[in-house]
Amino acid sequence: MIRIRFHGRGGHGVKTASRIVGTAAFLSGWQVQDSPVYGAERRGAAVTAFTRIDDAPILERGVIDQPNLIIVGDEALLSDPTAGVLAGQETASAVFVNAQADERLAAKYGISSPLVALDVTGRTLDALGKASALSTGLGAVAAGLTACATIERLCEAVREELGELGLADDVISCNVALAKAIFAVLPAIQFHLSPPPAAAEVCRLPFEPPFRAAPSIITGGNAQQLHTGSWRVERPVVDFDRCTRCGLCFVACPDGSIALDHEGYPLIDYDHCKGCMICREVCPLEAIGAKREVRSW
Repeated sequence: MIRIRFHGRGGHGVKTASRIVGTAAFLSGWQVQDSPVYGAERRGAAVTAFTRIDDAPILERGVIDQPNLIIVGDEALLSDPTAGVLAGQETASAVFVNAQADERLAAKYGISSPLVALDVTGRTLDALGKASALSTGLGAVAAGLTACATIERLCEAVREELGELGLADDVISCNVALAKAIFAVLPAIQFHLSPPPAAAEVCRLPFEPPFRAAPSIITGGNAQQLHTGSWRVERPVVDFDRCTRCGLCFVACPDGSIALDHEGYPLIDYDHCKGCMICREVCPLEAIGAKREVRSW
């Protein structure tokens, strides 16, 4: 069995990526299982998805804690101690990171497994005109690295999955071209498959009061410490020569990440701006531009 674990953010298509590789493998004759874990269901929050591929019926369920392949859709998750992105990397034959390739990347984040890096975001931006729709690119990465499907089956899976989402034919065609381009440049990976984990005994959890069972949910006042700015793909940038201080961006920001200075000009709190770009949409003079976040050096 090949166990793939995807890590990304809500809105980037991590769940769809797991479905694309699963469908491609299924169309190629494999047994497949895929499932996501959303956690806090909001755009930009961490999302994990799991895909299992085998030539026999799959009886495992739940999270994958011994992955054969880890796919990281957002480099910023590697520096988030709560995300657990590299948990179980000891069993992984490869770790893929959506980032510009650099020999220092593994040392920076403590990646001990063989590392594969490719700028899927940049390729997606060039092909689709937006950098957030990473489902096809990450799905192609998983299919290519595992060799679970041919390029023909991968393209068929992209058409099927994106068609079910209601995307237009021209958009699907662009995604198919993107899948082909990414699939063609991936290296071959030698997988060292581990035996299935031993079955765990059923653990019965006692009832606990909320202050003991879920203190992090009911504890207030921690939003300031959580720097959600690492969720961005693009950052808004204000052109102060064009800004007329209308204040619409300040009013429209859903996260309260825009303040006004003493002259009425907008000040963006990049520690907490999630990059939703609503401020850019509401600006009547188009005085707010977008700059892609690039975290690799």
